[in-house]
Amino acid sequence: MKVLGIISEYNPFHYGHLYHLEKSKKITGCNFSIAVMSGSFVQRGEPSFIDKWTKTKIAIDSGIDLVLELPSIFSVQSAELFAYGGVKLLDSLNIVDYISFGSELGELEILKFIAEIFAREPYYFKLMLKKYLDEGNSYSVSRSLALESFLKKDGRNKCNYTNILKSPNNILAIEYLKALYILNSNIKPFTIKRVGSDYKETLFNNKYSSATSIRNKILKGDLKEIKNYLPEATYYHINQYLNEYDSFNTMENYSHILLYLLRTIDKNSLSKIMDIEDGLENRLINYGFKYNNITQIINNTITKRYPKTRIQRILIHLLMGINKDIFLELKNTYPQYIRVLGMNNKGMNILNKIKQNTNISIINKFADYKKENNLQLHKMIYYDKKSTDLYFLGLQKEKSRISNLDYLKSPYIKNSRTNF
Repeated sequence: MKVLGIISEYNPFHYGHLYHLEKSKKITGCNFSIAVMSGSFVQRGEPSFIDKWTKTKIAIDSGIDLVLELPSIFSVQSAELFAYGGVKLLDSLNIVDYISFGSELGELEILKFIAEIFAREPYYFKLMLKKYLDEGNSYSVSRSLALESFLKKDGRNKCNYTNILKSPNNILAIEYLKALYILNSNIKPFTIKRVGSDYKETLFNNKYSSATSIRNKILKGDLKEIKNYLPEATYYHINQYLNEYDSFNTMENYSHILLYLLRTIDKNSLSKIMDIEDGLENRLINYGFKYNNITQIINNTITKRYPKTRIQRILIHLLMGINKDIFLELKNTYPQYIRVLGMNNKGMNILNKIKQNTNISIINKFADYKKENNLQLHKMIYYDKKSTDLYFLGLQKEKSRISNLDYLKSPYIKNSRTNF
């Protein structure tokens, strides 16, 4: 059994994801695959476009064998913490041979070289990082400039590292590699060069259009218009989702809830929320009173140092009540459990292998977590349930505003006779 691990969002699963999955299996020779997938909220600080069970069905029907949920406290974090959460979970299974991820560069050794510098943080690099942060740059820009300065001083600046660090999938790839390095993991990394549109591309233009452009196209028009540009399973299950819930989820759906929170929280409490620093709580509260729409608040709060995705993540942390102390406590004892969202027959074999090789609790039926005499497990899974309830609260139609679905939904099981 050779097992491939993938850390994913699948928001939604598109032809680029299918290309990555199939090529990863072929090159690594893995005949089993696991996806650790973000659930109700995603890394860029937004609700998932479709719910986690629909994403799971699409992933399984498209060739993934086992889908595990990335705990919600890691799913809405910086690239560094998102990657750490996914890699740590895969590593803890003790059965994963390879991890594969996309990158704009597609060259593993250069990405590994950068990752090891970021993991070791040599003295001069840290000095330059502080300098650029003090100048008001964002963390990602400061780190890129610090790397350039460090390599120039070291006489090794023969590659355009600044451009490499401008590409989001390169950044995530580096963070996956850094996490593997820090954990001293035996999992072998592999990167696939991305094909098609950049992930930020908003124009829907080809078979390998970005998830952003696909979401925008679906929101603006008829789903039938892009049937030929989506994998069969994606098109089918998105239609099923619409039949059940009527609408997709967006950040704007939480305007009133977030306005209430920003207008009633005190500055001291807001300053403790994850990702808040340097008086940012004052800006958020001030704009929370000035504007009546969350998009206006976000657009006016962003600065050179605080990009849009960071502000959005802060607002999701506020929504979920995740502060710095809570996150640190749970990170230090992570992982405590594996939450199964779906599998096929091969996935069942993987799960049996995991049971033989890890001492982490495996949660198939959600209610079973209550049987675990483990305070840290209960604390972490509380946020998974909370994120699910908040996700469905954000949907627009009354019949979609349901709660406790973690208890009511079973893992998706696809056997050889299942058709979609």
